[in-house]
Amino acid sequence: MALFCARPCMKRLSLASKAFGSRFAFSGLSSSRISDTRTSNEACICNKAFTIVYTAAELSSDSEAIKSTSKRLPQMQYQGNGNNGMMQGEEIYMQQEEEWEREGLLDPAWEKQQRKTFTAWCNSHLRKAGTQIDNIEEDFQNGLKLMLLLEVLSGEQLPKPDRGKMRFHKIANVNKALDFIASKGVRLVSIGAEEIVDGNVKMTLGMIWTIILRFAIQDISVDEMTAKDGLLLWCQRKTAPYKNVNVQNFHTNWKDGLAFCALIHRHRPDLLDYSKLSKANPLANLNLAFDIAEKYLDIPRMLDAEEIVATDRPDERSIITYVSSYYHYFAHAREAESAANRVSKALAGRQGNDDLENEYDRLASDLLGWIQRTTPWLENRVTDNTLPGARKKLDEFRTYRTQHKPPRVGQKGQLETAFNTLQTKLRLNNRPPYMPKEGRMVSDIANAWKNLDNAERGFEDWLLSEMMRLERLDRLAQKFKRKADIHEEWSKGKDELLSRNDYRNATLSEVKALKRKHGAFESDLAVHQERVEQLAAIAEELNKLGYHDSPAINSRCQRICSSWDRLGVLTTQRRQGIDEVEKILERVDTLHLDFAKRVTPFNNWLDGAREDLVDMFIVHSIEATQGLINDHEQFKSTLIEADKEYRLLVGIFQEVQRFAQQHNIPGALENPYSSSSAQEITNKWNEVRQLVPRRDQALQQEMMRQQQNERIRRTFAEKANVVGPWIEKQLDIVSSIGMGVHKSLEEALKKLIACRTAVEAFRPHIDELEQYRQAEQEAIILENKYTKYSMETLRVGWEQLLTSINRNINEVENQILTRDSKGITSEQLNEFRLSFNHFDKNRSGRLTPEEFKACLLSLGHNVRNDKQGESQFLKIMSSVDPNMSGYVKFDSFLDYLTRQAAGTDSADSLIESFRVLAQDRPFITPEDLRRELPPDQAEYCIRKMQPYRLPGAPPNALDYASFAGTLYQF
Repeated sequence: MALFCARPCMKRLSLASKAFGSRFAFSGLSSSRISDTRTSNEACICNKAFTIVYTAAELSSDSEAIKSTSKRLPQMQYQGNGNNGMMQGEEIYMQQEEEWEREGLLDPAWEKQQRKTFTAWCNSHLRKAGTQIDNIEEDFQNGLKLMLLLEVLSGEQLPKPDRGKMRFHKIANVNKALDFIASKGVRLVSIGAEEIVDGNVKMTLGMIWTIILRFAIQDISVDEMTAKDGLLLWCQRKTAPYKNVNVQNFHTNWKDGLAFCALIHRHRPDLLDYSKLSKANPLANLNLAFDIAEKYLDIPRMLDAEEIVATDRPDERSIITYVSSYYHYFAHAREAESAANRVSKALAGRQGNDDLENEYDRLASDLLGWIQRTTPWLENRVTDNTLPGARKKLDEFRTYRTQHKPPRVGQKGQLETAFNTLQTKLRLNNRPPYMPKEGRMVSDIANAWKNLDNAERGFEDWLLSEMMRLERLDRLAQKFKRKADIHEEWSKGKDELLSRNDYRNATLSEVKALKRKHGAFESDLAVHQERVEQLAAIAEELNKLGYHDSPAINSRCQRICSSWDRLGVLTTQRRQGIDEVEKILERVDTLHLDFAKRVTPFNNWLDGAREDLVDMFIVHSIEATQGLINDHEQFKSTLIEADKEYRLLVGIFQEVQRFAQQHNIPGALENPYSSSSAQEITNKWNEVRQLVPRRDQALQQEMMRQQQNERIRRTFAEKANVVGPWIEKQLDIVSSIGMGVHKSLEEALKKLIACRTAVEAFRPHIDELEQYRQAEQEAIILENKYTKYSMETLRVGWEQLLTSINRNINEVENQILTRDSKGITSEQLNEFRLSFNHFDKNRSGRLTPEEFKACLLSLGHNVRNDKQGESQFLKIMSSVDPNMSGYVKFDSFLDYLTRQAAGTDSADSLIESFRVLAQDRPFITPEDLRRELPPDQAEYCIRKMQPYRLPGAPPNALDYASFAGTLYQF
């Protein structure tokens, strides 16, 4: 405290002498005597002591009170003398405040104002502890609420109070409070525990004012001014723009209420309209300010508007106390606003990341679901064993390749981009990496996609092979049916014929004829043996190949074989019967016999020729077709000899006709040795001659079809031989851009976007190739010797190109994001890229731990080779490779280097912001969050925060510290 000179003290002693007469002279001391025997500093302290004596005398006319005060005077003088060294530094504000209008202690109106203001001020703090005071001089007498008030103000624990009701218990408690105040560097001159216990209102008000100075005003600092002057300067600055407000003191300048209203409007213009206020309505202005402060600012009504208006000079201490509440509230509001902004910024990032995480989870679930539904379909290499069913499956696969899969390729790239962008943002904001749900990692999706590609690989070839197999089965089934029809037509009625006993009643000639006829039949039967064996072989092949209608084929084949066996038995029986009759009957008809001998092989040849000429053929090349044409030409070369044989047979028949006409033997026309007639042979020969040109035409059409297939192959190959190298070249270009060093990342991004535009413009070529491939499929073309590129290879290359471009664009965008957020220059980034590429020998886009360590050394990082350096390097590896994959990617490498040069926000800063919003409590309530944060962020915190479980917390308390830990890498 500043030392007072003796003159003011003498003035007050003189006033006291006039007021109290002889009651003042009890001490036997005078100010001049003290001045003679003490130093100037000590004299001033003694003068203050006399002032306190006067104050005590003013409080009571009781001589005992005066004696009590006089007895304490020497002790006070000693304390003042002993504490002389404390009047330095942070106690100066107490010296200044002690000089503020000391005459106020004599004004009853001021005392009344102080009593009300100080009581309200104390209650504004005591309510935090769930209590209050009603009478300021009585409720502090036992010291309990006084100690509680100090604990609330300081946030510290005072010694345990005495719980007794005796006077010495009360004094002890008050002394504990006063000792605590003194421990904070506050001088309690003239204030003793006895006065507080005795209910001395002047001493109690003085003590409360000292507490207010220490805990409410001391910390106010504006432009290095402290306490009263600092608070006054703050008020002047805040109210300077307002009309009719000129704050020069803490008494008269506040009477009209406009200064209070100006302070409120400056910080909360939404609460009142200053332009409507008038200096002529001080009472209304004061009540408006007090009501608004109490209702919206949580500042209790410490002043009475009527008293302020009625008092010429309102109590300065009361005004200061009340105004300091404005200062602290708005200071806390600013702090809370800043804290809320910090929290809001952190939450906005977290919510944005949540949106990205949800989008990733949605895309991953959708893509994985589609893959899991599609892969079993591709792995199912089973058809319904019918050609229409196989064609339907090929159409479904074609729809899958052209309509269903391409969008999923884009979705896969979008998924990787979203994941990389999310991880980059999390790293840049020092957040823990995002770990997708079980089974939805990028690696899981890559594995599922790989399984899909594996299932798809060969599916198309298998399906085409299956169609060829089914087509062959259909052809074989048709061949079986045709041969079976011929055989069944031939064998029709043979059972009945062989079962006749006509030879027993026949003549010799007839018997010989029957014998020869039967011999011819046996020859014919032997020839048909081959056809039956062919039928059985075809049926067996159909069974082996899994023909869908095998049971019907087997049943018919069994019937034919059974019929054949029965014919064999009947043939043997008939021969034996004829042989028995032959011994008796002899007659030979040479002519008929010769005809029969010749007609049978020729007839068989005709049957075989007819069958071959209508036989179906399956070829897949021009060469195979040409082979069939050559075979057909060779067959046509035999027609000359066949024509000679035909003319010979016709000549024999004509000779028989002439013999029958000549000898008038109609029965001679019937050939007993053969069932074939000349007309039948003629019909078959004519049919063969008609089938030959038809066969020529069919073979020529097949040759044209194969030539068309050859053109399709060449067309596809020509296009594929252009598209394939173009894709390979683009892959090399994208790889060189991704691994190269550019003047700027924007340049690399521009080149990559240009590549993407070029690739998208090239897509019609891929679509055109798909059409050519479709033409190949429709023609069932399996191989193409004119190109090394298959459609499947080109599809994979195209998808790799799209994925590579999108991945590189995403990496460059993330590098730009990293560069801009970390303040890295393009030169630094190029230096990092050059160093990384130098050690990335195989251009894999990643470094081994040894390569990473060498790269760090090349950039000037000190990584020692001793045990401590190895431990440090392992710690670095854990940060750049948290998944322990065994390698370091460029984005992790870049993120590590940028972290060395720039700091980021942290969990501690977020916890501190929440602490401000929670008003220094270790927990926060939903009401606090809804009051300080935007609605969506408040509800987000309420959903995510865990309950605060420690004792003393309300039921709805939330743990903001653990919540902050989940947003950052603890």
